Amino acid sequence: MSALKKAKSFKKSKPGTYLSIGSALFGAVSVAKQVKKARSENDKLQLVDAVVSAAAIVTTIALLVRELKRMGDDDVLAD
Repeated sequence: MSALKKAKSFKKSKPGTYLSIGSALFGAVSVAKQVKKARSENDKLQLVDAVVSAAAIVTTIALLVRELKRMGDDDVLAD
């Protein structure tokens, strides 16, 4: 199996999905810092950017959790 196929299969696996969730949560830390900075500087545009970024992170995590649930539904041993 080529390295590209291995990477794609890992990305669609449960461990790969958990890693993606972790990465998204790590991004949430950055967004929290951005919000804090925007508030301290009273920068509304930067605050809007942080809110939009936070919404994207929430959506990403929701999609990944849904994918994990689907992987669980496909598991024959889960029944």
